[in-house]
Amino acid sequence: MTLNDLSLIEACQQIQAGELDPKKYLRACFDCANTLEPELHAFVNRASLETLLQNAGEMNSGPLWGIPVAVKDIINTVDLPTTNGSPIYANHQPTSDAEIIGLIKQLGGLIFGKTVTTEFAWRNPGPTVNPWNPLHTPGGSSSGSAAVVAKGIVPLSLGSQTLGSIIRPAAYCGVVGFKASYGVIPNGGVFPFSHSLDHVGLFTRSVADMIFAFNLIMTRPHQSTAKGASRIGILKTPYDAKMSDEQARTLELAVIQLAKAGIEVEEIVLPTSYAAVFESIFCMIETEAAVVHQHHQENHSAEISEHIHALVKNGSAYTSAQYSAAMQLQAHLKEDIKQYFKTVDVFLTAPATGEAPFGIQATGDPIFCSLWSFLGLPAIIMPVARSRNDLPLGLQLVGQFQGDDNLLQIAKLVEDALNKARKPALN
Repeated sequence: MTLNDLSLIEACQQIQAGELDPKKYLRACFDCANTLEPELHAFVNRASLETLLQNAGEMNSGPLWGIPVAVKDIINTVDLPTTNGSPIYANHQPTSDAEIIGLIKQLGGLIFGKTVTTEFAWRNPGPTVNPWNPLHTPGGSSSGSAAVVAKGIVPLSLGSQTLGSIIRPAAYCGVVGFKASYGVIPNGGVFPFSHSLDHVGLFTRSVADMIFAFNLIMTRPHQSTAKGASRIGILKTPYDAKMSDEQARTLELAVIQLAKAGIEVEEIVLPTSYAAVFESIFCMIETEAAVVHQHHQENHSAEISEHIHALVKNGSAYTSAQYSAAMQLQAHLKEDIKQYFKTVDVFLTAPATGEAPFGIQATGDPIFCSLWSFLGLPAIIMPVARSRNDLPLGLQLVGQFQGDDNLLQIAKLVEDALNKARKPALN
């Protein structure tokens, strides 16, 4: 076992106990990045080792003291440029940290580097490859943040999600990704995409690490109602046919194992009104993104991709009535979804259609993530199996709005139950 194999909790505990020199740990992480980055292509830029060691000496307290944190390159940092995945911002140096960065620093965490994002967190992919097979996509838009945690370079990273940009790359890269309820983790200082749907989230290598990190960031202990007899709703959706056979089998086997572990499971079928939200989702996203990127199109037309041009064109074509209707549907479904949490504590569903698709020219289908972004519900993905191509497959759990603590605790119960069982065999 190397220092890069340490979990976030283990690294923190050993540093706090004086058993691990934080500078030694940082050197190990820095060396790991040097070794892997030429193939992984996950960082836009990194802090120098000298800077990391100096900051570790100055920030010699806090529960995250000595812990390197990777940051998606749409999140402002005064220490490193924030390029937003665009040549327009290649030399952009923020004058203040994003709110979440301020929290990380207060906890003693160190900004290790800025990770690759798709252009403005939309569809145009960066150079990052899948950490399990470089011929496959790592997902997006938080591609670099998921990949560096998967490879053990850092134990914690920050990302964002507007449709599926945390859950999907976490699924493809085989790590735990958590999108908190809308607004729970502050997004001040994060480059906007769609202000009604933008979420900040985290990547770790275990649910236990995620609970630890989230509790620190939220500056209070969790208040879970999960007592070990949680009720899980197996969600059936109109787009389940998009799942690969391996992903569907992973869900089936997980349900069997959870039932054997004494966790109550039942089938939940949402009405067709939920399947019809995607037109409203894109109306909202494109309308709001068009406002954000109008000046990019006017002043930097040659420097933005066809994807951003299309955002502005499509978003500008919606009427105010269409946008209002989308907002009304969102408000209605946020209320309607509450009734289902009277009989179950969380939903269980696929995080993606299956393993990471071949090629890095696209980032995959967000269809199994988008509804939860639209409703602002917390969601977490955990890896549980491998495909025949030895790529990760996972499960997604979704909780009720602002039920983040409860979702995380139930995710830990699920992770423990599945770890005790043999890993699902898919062939």
